[in-house]
Amino acid sequence: MFDLTNKITIITGASQGIGRTIAHIFAESGANVICVARSESKINELSLKINDKGGHATPMPCDVGDGEAFSKTINTVVDKFGKLDVLVNNAGITRDSLLMRMKDQQWDEVLQTNLKGAFYGMKSAIRPMMKNKFGRIINITSIVGLTGNPGQANYAASKAGLIGMTQSIAKEVGTRGITANCIAPGWIDTEMTVDLQEDLKKDLLDRIPVGKIGRPEDIAHAAVFLASDEASYITGQTITVDGGRVIN
Repeated sequence: MFDLTNKITIITGASQGIGRTIAHIFAESGANVICVARSESKINELSLKINDKGGHATPMPCDVGDGEAFSKTINTVVDKFGKLDVLVNNAGITRDSLLMRMKDQQWDEVLQTNLKGAFYGMKSAIRPMMKNKFGRIINITSIVGLTGNPGQANYAASKAGLIGMTQSIAKEVGTRGITANCIAPGWIDTEMTVDLQEDLKKDLLDRIPVGKIGRPEDIAHAAVFLASDEASYITGQTITVDGGRVIN
């Protein structure tokens, strides 16, 4: 069950945090993972670790916000492996600021990577997936895209936009053997959250019904399920993995 053997999988933002863990878990499930991120040294090191454990990983440095470069990366993967089975759009950045102080650059950078990068990826991935009559698109959004968050208007807009775009794509390609879904993480223990102030951490923890912080593995396991054959009847959905935060 949930066997991803020989599934050619592109994972963006694979250099750290959730993306790095997704790459490890997918490789353990049998997938051939292509690790994409801007940091060449980090994905080289990640791929080496996966391969040393008997998995299959290939590093491909790329800025997903560069549409031409991202499209070229996907085409290279298809040329090399003959297909593309799974695309995990995980790359994301934050440039937090209250709206009244937010600079255009902060808005543009977040939307370019978080939303337009996923657009570039899906646009390039769909054609080879249609040819193969199989595809799994998994977009990592956030509960902030469902609830909003002060100081993160740009981030929330990018993540809410990703949900709407995913639903639209799911309708476009549903009859072609391709599914498109989102995973919305809550508070996950990664490099992006480690520097939160202690009083803020306590406040956040008090509002999580299960009473603990999530792990990157929690997101990775949900992604493995959505990438599997067993999830073929699930599309256009957003699965929240947040310990119950959005219901509290």
